[in-house]
Amino acid sequence: MNTKNRLSKWFAAGLLALMISVPAMAGTVDINKADAATISKELKGIGPAKAKAIVDYRSAHGSFKSVDELRKVHGIGEKLLSKIRSDVALGGETAAKK
Repeated sequence: MNTKNRLSKWFAAGLLALMISVPAMAGTVDINKADAATISKELKGIGPAKAKAIVDYRSAHGSFKSVDELRKVHGIGEKLLSKIRSDVALGGETAAKK
């Protein structure tokens, strides 16, 4: 086996080990469309109760206009918001329940 093949196998083994050791990262979640189960599954630090609070807030007040509006949801402070900010998307519109 030549040096190039050895390096390729070494690199592939190292890459595989890295992929196995790194935990799966949470996905981006559209908080204006996602249900509570999806929100709690995908946003690190958001459990079922906070996810339900997000959905309840959205139902009562309509779509989130900004990620910062999540601070109005009970249990979400600046520290948690800074952790999840990059994983939150603001897509579709939802109307408040009358």
